[in-house]
Amino acid sequence: CLPSWRVIMAERNTVGRNRGVKGRLTGICSEFLDVLKKPLQQCHLVPCSYLFGWDHFKSLEKESTNSTSLGLCVVLITAEKAIAVMETAIGGCPVSALDESSWTMALSPQQTGMFANLDVSNMTEDVTMSAVLLREDDPGEAATMSMYSDFLHSFLKHTSTTIFDLVDEYESICSSQVNILGKIVYRATPGQQKFSKTASVLWLLKQEMVTWRLLSSLYRDRIQSALEDETAFDITVLTASEKTTVDNFFQKDSLVRQSQLVVDWLESIAKDEIGDFSDNIEFYAKSVYWENTLHILKQRQLSTYIGSSRALVTELDPDAPIRQKLPLDDLDREDDARLLKYLFTLIRAGMTDEAQRLCKRCGQAWRAATLEGWKLYHDPNINGAPFSFYLLHIGKELEPVQGNPYRCIWKISCWRMAEEEQFNRYERAIYAALSGNLKQLLPVCDTWEDTVWAYFRVMVDTLVEQEIRTSVITTEEMEELPKDYLETNWTSEKVFEELQATDKKRVIEENQEHYHVIQKFIILGDVDGLMEEFSRWLSKDRSVLPGHLLRFMTHLILFFRTLGLQTKVICFSKYLLLILQRMISEKHTDLIAFYVSHLPPELAVAQYALFLEDVTESDQRHHCLELAKDAGLDVATITKTVVENIRKKDAGEFSHHDQMLDTGTTEADQLKIDVIDWLVFDPAQRAEALKQSNAIMRKFLASKKHEAAKDVFVKIPQDSIAEIYNQWEEQGMDTPLPAEDDNAIREHLCIRAYLEAHETFNEWFKHMNSAPQKPSLLPQASFTEKVAHEHKQKKYEMDYGIWKGLLDALTADVKEKMYNVLLFVDGGWMVDVREDAEDDPERTHQMILLRKLCLPMMCFLLHTVLHSTGQYQECLRLADMVASERHKLYTVFSKEELQKLLQKLRESSLMLLDQDLDPLGYEIQS
Repeated sequence: CLPSWRVIMAERNTVGRNRGVKGRLTGICSEFLDVLKKPLQQCHLVPCSYLFGWDHFKSLEKESTNSTSLGLCVVLITAEKAIAVMETAIGGCPVSALDESSWTMALSPQQTGMFANLDVSNMTEDVTMSAVLLREDDPGEAATMSMYSDFLHSFLKHTSTTIFDLVDEYESICSSQVNILGKIVYRATPGQQKFSKTASVLWLLKQEMVTWRLLSSLYRDRIQSALEDETAFDITVLTASEKTTVDNFFQKDSLVRQSQLVVDWLESIAKDEIGDFSDNIEFYAKSVYWENTLHILKQRQLSTYIGSSRALVTELDPDAPIRQKLPLDDLDREDDARLLKYLFTLIRAGMTDEAQRLCKRCGQAWRAATLEGWKLYHDPNINGAPFSFYLLHIGKELEPVQGNPYRCIWKISCWRMAEEEQFNRYERAIYAALSGNLKQLLPVCDTWEDTVWAYFRVMVDTLVEQEIRTSVITTEEMEELPKDYLETNWTSEKVFEELQATDKKRVIEENQEHYHVIQKFIILGDVDGLMEEFSRWLSKDRSVLPGHLLRFMTHLILFFRTLGLQTKVICFSKYLLLILQRMISEKHTDLIAFYVSHLPPELAVAQYALFLEDVTESDQRHHCLELAKDAGLDVATITKTVVENIRKKDAGEFSHHDQMLDTGTTEADQLKIDVIDWLVFDPAQRAEALKQSNAIMRKFLASKKHEAAKDVFVKIPQDSIAEIYNQWEEQGMDTPLPAEDDNAIREHLCIRAYLEAHETFNEWFKHMNSAPQKPSLLPQASFTEKVAHEHKQKKYEMDYGIWKGLLDALTADVKEKMYNVLLFVDGGWMVDVREDAEDDPERTHQMILLRKLCLPMMCFLLHTVLHSTGQYQECLRLADMVASERHKLYTVFSKEELQKLLQKLRESSLMLLDQDLDPLGYEIQS
């Protein structure tokens, strides 16, 4: 389809000379070539009426004197090839009858490949994916979310020796995402807010892609330069040619070499933007130069000519319009202006060969020749060869000479053409770029990239020219270029100083964009300056920095650190913390451990622990710990920190509990209960699990939250104590456990004893208050009622016997468990045996308070059990137990609690007196 339209354009002169039709065809064909790429990419059916608009389509028919008619064009992409069906007849000449040789040679192998390699499966996949993403609230973010993990996986699989392969892979990842977003933006409905965001993300990723490209190019050279011996290039060849001199200059001078790399980089960006641009700018095949003017001049020679008599050039050599000071035909001037703009675009993209090819195809071979003169002269038969070379090669075939021996004259001519105001602005820019004339090149440079390209191209040109004029010995008198050109002392810093002083508003605005600032510092090699700029961004507008920019900044710093520049990279932790906050909020769970691992150890532990606080699912917790382990983080310290962070939240003071029922478990309590799970994944952390669970249970017991404390207790595996001893023995230790671990085990046992006693008391209390009710017999009961009463009485006696038996068993059990608490072995309940442990004032204080809070209450509960079951004499023995100097329980009672205990003992003594016993329960001796 594309070549067929080129043929139509090429044959427009033979079909008819109606200039209105011809001009209209030119516009339509150019528009068609631009628009046709879109349906080819989308597998859509596109009629001509859609491409051109019905008004445009109808007006073409009206203007054609040859009844030109264009039928419906439908383009359909199949799995094998692109089929273009055009039912078109112009002046009765069907397109299918035209000679295909006119256009087949115009397509390069790369261009024809776009038709030969079409794959419907890939197209379908792209269309489906784009359709899904279009339904997202933010298609740009949804499409690029995978980049975080892609960058991580790429980083992990590369070592420091393949750092530049890693950078190339970064660029490839960005390129893939740019292609995806480009399709999304293309298919989007114009004007929707969410797609403007997608376009913004697309621009960011394009900038990131080319920045990685720049980084790879420049730092490859810088690293290579640092490894090579600079003195190896300080060799002077007296008979060196221009080419040899410049080659040596590029080898030994890093400024010109890296400046050329910047030029190449900017040209590659422009080339990416061109895409298949070369297909769109082919005007026609086998054309002549200024065909419209030629046609009019020929027509004027005919006696039947009745056209316009406006003055035109009478000669058609390239200099005729300037020499005769007469114009060309309007259509030729339009074609020339369009051609010159295209040529500059190609030169801007570093495609000089393509520009020359286009000139030849348009009949301007002379212009193609003017683009050839920059090549440096070199005669391999003379320049740089020793005398022995000539002796050895006498009579042998000479090697071909390279370059332009009159390059200096050519360059002066280009400079003067660039200064000529009557030339087209793009024509002047073309020759300004070739001659290093910055003043004439800048007017057509409207973007930051264009302007930087102009400065660096001129800088390279100037440095090369200065080297040639100082190093190449010539007997010919060289024509001088302007002094301000030859004497300019160019540096990269000077370029960006000049850039800031530009009067173009767009360039000034683009100069402040984040990626252009980054690119500037990369070009300058100023890592410290870049870090300071990052710091300013983070302190000024961290909330508005795009996530992808933060990701790029982080991996850029990691790149510098890999190269050994980490000593100059300050505030790295600040960047990582910011991107970690973004990742945590966006749920990039699998990436966080990797980035945290690059923080200082203490900060890494604190940051990852902070992240784990919000991870609640067991499987996810285990997965996060595995990721931390793989990233080389201190998992034991992290899990301990997580538990301590949760445990210390909303920390209330220890207070004396009252006789209220147990306080219910709140959501905050449940978080503290569940946090113990972090410490039971790894058996090696059982000792720490005991310590942390003890600390949590101490708080719960102080608040009389016995159920919550029990929930914490059951989180600890039953084999934990045995596991701690086994691990100690496996380490080959002959000494006892560390004092801290030993005391934690004892505290764990103390809490278990207390919880068991409290739970057993609750069972006893419940059973005590669920005694069977004795049946009663109504007065004047009937015989039937008496019989029924006897049955109820027997059942009651049987139920009471069962109840009484269970009550006695529960009473014995609860007594034993309470005595276990009150008379806990080896020093008492919640008292450490090992005194050589590291001092922990908070823990010691809490354990003392717990003794004062829990032991008096346990004593009162035991009295309740004994008193309620008629064991009054044993109630009185509690006084001996409390007053015992061995256990010293009286020290944990307050004055009020001792008075309360004596009051309860008095009640028991009164019950003994009622049983005709003395106050201590002994029989009264008469």
